[in-house]
Amino acid sequence: MFFEIPPILIDILMNFSIFLIVTLSLNLEVGYAGIAQFGRVLAVLVGAIVAGAIPGRLLVLLYNIQVEWRGEVITPVGADYANHLLNFPIVDRISKEILAPNPLLSIAIFIFTLSIAALFGAAIGYLSSYPALRLREAYLGITLLAFGDALKLIAENYQPIVGATQGVFVPNVYGWIGEGSVQFTGRIIILLFMAGLIFLFIERISKSPFGRTLKAMRDSETAANVYGVNIPRLRGYALIVGGAIAAIGGALYAMYSGSMKALTYDRVTWTFWPWAFMMLGGTGNNFGIVLGVFIFTILRTMIYTQKFVLEAIIPIDVAWLEYIMIGLIIVLISLFRPQGVIPEKPDPILPKKEIIKIKEKVLKSGD
Repeated sequence: MFFEIPPILIDILMNFSIFLIVTLSLNLEVGYAGIAQFGRVLAVLVGAIVAGAIPGRLLVLLYNIQVEWRGEVITPVGADYANHLLNFPIVDRISKEILAPNPLLSIAIFIFTLSIAALFGAAIGYLSSYPALRLREAYLGITLLAFGDALKLIAENYQPIVGATQGVFVPNVYGWIGEGSVQFTGRIIILLFMAGLIFLFIERISKSPFGRTLKAMRDSETAANVYGVNIPRLRGYALIVGGAIAAIGGALYAMYSGSMKALTYDRVTWTFWPWAFMMLGGTGNNFGIVLGVFIFTILRTMIYTQKFVLEAIIPIDVAWLEYIMIGLIIVLISLFRPQGVIPEKPDPILPKKEIIKIKEKVLKSGD
């Protein structure tokens, strides 16, 4: 059905798509609203938990899937579903017997999962808005960071949700596309499509009255408040929308990888890397975000694909090279180009067509 994409390009495009979505959500909250968001992993993890916990259990109920466990025939929808001894055979049956032969059902489950993930992400954003009303800058950042770590610890240690340290498998909603490299090509096309939709959505927000109000709040809360802007409500809206988008990114990653393990959702990967992508590309500029994510994705991919070559050149473990690179780039950007590669451009007060008409009138009057 699809042309085949080389494996290394699949890896680059997958990371680019997922991290573009997550970084765009961060840019909405930080670049436009000026919120100290250091808990981005929180909403991403919520989206991944939704993908790992809900669609599989729903399909078990709908199709009354039963298995024999300890001498009894059960329908595993509670804690049994997250048991690693039962989870793989159940999800394997769902993927092969139910989803793969039924493209419409697979697409419906895909859309349903993303919708529920967005709702839960928005709810997390709403809950996060309460400390955002009272705390500022570093205090808010530390609080949101702690929220993310708290949820990760719960998911890692409470088995009935998503299998704790063993994790759970996620039903394969891409099986109808084909098998092998053809299926992965289809997955990448879908991820790129979703990333493109999110980009257009955030870009539309940035040019809307809501986006302009966010920037006004970011630049001066006092001035925005004087003009009647409800600052607490506006900050809440930004966190709700950003949380929903980040949760979609987390759900997409879990569905692409086919499993959900809370251990993989750490603050470095899902909070500090998006910050680095955003700072490199340009805070408050969506096109800059695309460039920042793309550059970092290429660099990271080259590091671990050329691992054996690099080991003979550099005197340290290659596994630490990407962390050193990210830290170094953040320091250099902060010192020499804090606005990023593509700085944010001020929005015109009037539409471009109106500005052109005014210029023409001025030129005519000058004659």
